[in-house]
Amino acid sequence: MSPNYIRSFSEGCLRPPTVIGQFHTLFFGSIRMFFLGVLGFAVYGNEALHFSCDPDKREVNLFCYNQFRPITPQVFWALQLVIVLVPGAFFHLYAACKSIKQEDILQKSSYTGFYIFSVFLRIILEVVAFWLQIQLFGFKVNAIYMCDVGALEKKFNITRCMVPEHFEKTIFLIAMYTFTVITVILCVAEIFEISCRRLGFLKTQ
Repeated sequence: MSPNYIRSFSEGCLRPPTVIGQFHTLFFGSIRMFFLGVLGFAVYGNEALHFSCDPDKREVNLFCYNQFRPITPQVFWALQLVIVLVPGAFFHLYAACKSIKQEDILQKSSYTGFYIFSVFLRIILEVVAFWLQIQLFGFKVNAIYMCDVGALEKKFNITRCMVPEHFEKTIFLIAMYTFTVITVILCVAEIFEISCRRLGFLKTQ
């Protein structure tokens, strides 16, 4: 791929053809990623080390932590961010290969339809991630986790485990839910903006 294609691709990703799309890129690329990268590490970085059960033994702690966290929240949210970026990245890669200028995307119906389809895919992926997050993490992190250690052939099948900084994690969960909702609203608003531009209610850029 030539440098011109790479430049067009990067410009398309950073500067979408709609105003709301540009705001979405700013929100998604700076606020949401910064929140996850910096605060997420501070909240979840040492969780496995401070997760302790009764009896406080390494094998029990490790077994119960893997049961408590089938996937760590940081990994899940990082995968969510990457997957949600894929539809837009494919569109802008297509636009770069076809030498389509950003200002022309909203002028031709086929380009506009393809772009709207990529936004719809973003919405679907965000909704699926929202549902998966509910299934995996719920809305609240409890201070005590009851772990089934029957597979370890312990005397007692259920043991109590202490979850460190559970209140901070609950706040962080709510924040990530909120970010997902905001992103979906921005995607819906972007489709509405495109429709208004196509109908002539707003001037195209």
